[in-house]
Amino acid sequence: MEFLNELFSNQVLIATLIAWFVAQLVKVIKDIIKERKFKFRQFTSPGGFPSSHSAAVSALATSVGLNFGFDSALFAISIIFAGVVISDAQGIRRSSGKQAEVLNTIMEDFYTHRGLKIERLKEFLGHTPFEVFIGILFGIAVAITLNII
Repeated sequence: MEFLNELFSNQVLIATLIAWFVAQLVKVIKDIIKERKFKFRQFTSPGGFPSSHSAAVSALATSVGLNFGFDSALFAISIIFAGVVISDAQGIRRSSGKQAEVLNTIMEDFYTHRGLKIERLKEFLGHTPFEVFIGILFGIAVAITLNII
């Protein structure tokens, strides 16, 4: 029972999870407004506005800094981790998404001219710089808000 008390009172963990959840919820709400239907898979799908990866790691780093000090080794580790995750979300996964888009075009061309059966690749894997920036702001805002409460 003590474990659960400690887990649910871990402000760093709670801030990180709430930031991720809020960012994913925004994606779901945006789809409901835009397409007039609920898509549960938006809670777990990568890409889109805002970046939930950026929100989560920004909340993590901010919360660690606020709770343990911005000069602590824990903050240094969390800020480096955040940098790697944000870089991956914007750069590597976005490039993979663009490659998937090109491959889908090539496969469609093959399908139309040669009758091949194709399976589309997921194109929305990464984030634009704006999606990442807004995700970072979400994460920082959640961590600061939870630290004030």
